[in-house]
Amino acid sequence: MPSVPSDVPALRAALLDWYDVHARPLVWRTLPGVGTPSDPYRVWLSEVMLQQTTTPHATPYFLEFTRRWPTVSDLAAVQDSELMAAWAGLGYYARARNLLACARAVARDHDGVFPDTEEGLLALPGVGAYTAAAVAAIAFGRAANVVDGNVERVVSRLFAVETPVPAARPELRRLAGSLIREDRPGDWAQALMDLGATVCRPKSPLCGDCPITRWCAGYASGQPERYPLKTRKAERPHRHGFAWVLRDDQGRVGLVRRPDKGLLGGMVGLPTSDWSSTPDAAPPVPADWREAGAIEHVFTHFSLTLTVREATGQGEFIWAPVEEALSALPTVFRKALERALG
Repeated sequence: MPSVPSDVPALRAALLDWYDVHARPLVWRTLPGVGTPSDPYRVWLSEVMLQQTTTPHATPYFLEFTRRWPTVSDLAAVQDSELMAAWAGLGYYARARNLLACARAVARDHDGVFPDTEEGLLALPGVGAYTAAAVAAIAFGRAANVVDGNVERVVSRLFAVETPVPAARPELRRLAGSLIREDRPGDWAQALMDLGATVCRPKSPLCGDCPITRWCAGYASGQPERYPLKTRKAERPHRHGFAWVLRDDQGRVGLVRRPDKGLLGGMVGLPTSDWSSTPDAAPPVPADWREAGAIEHVFTHFSLTLTVREATGQGEFIWAPVEEALSALPTVFRKALERALG
């Protein structure tokens, strides 16, 4: 089992000195070392957004959210449909529903003020261990163990952990925790994340730019890019389905509300078949359906081919103008509508 370096204070000082100079200028972040804690609302919102996307992709969404809803109480008051439309393109909509549930709990049960401990944050709906630790450390200066993918990579190389991920995660968490001190916990967490994002990269790590190579067992091995070891992933299954784009005599698009539970739960979408290897292709209403091509979309756990069919007709649908539908639909349905529109 890897051991903790005896001179942790020197390691920490080297990384924090590096962070003071090289911290990424992120819109939700305060400057390192200034002693002013970050706004917990902004920290929480950014961490939720970043769970399934990159910093460049999340940044314009974050700026728009904080412009429209500058406080957690403002966000709590928004209509579900408005929030879901604003979330489009940020990943699974279950996270958007959890975001709204959490904001409403903070506004209702805590007078719009986030709890300042991991335990209190974990009690909020939709807040998991990582998010609670990140908000506690960055916004409230708690000595919390913040471990994301970047931190896992840095720690696995620092200690040359031979156990493959995901089995190694408890060990990586223990090792990361051994480096935490009461001094600058928020900056420490962000320094590790920045090091992983910019220097200790998944491929071709920039070891010549790293402030902690002196302590890095992976660097000493001559093969730092070997870590973290990974268990071979199972092949992502592929599914098929049909999407129907029905327009009425005014050119509006017929939409449906998806069931609350399940993928894209509670969202407005196009009528579709089931998504399986051999989908049932019965259309929602009788019409002169025409093939409009197909679109490809990748979800976290499977990839999907949707064959698009379009027609003109009537039925019991949520009728929306095309531009409104394009702005409100989740990405997979927006792709299908765009294909039908040619």
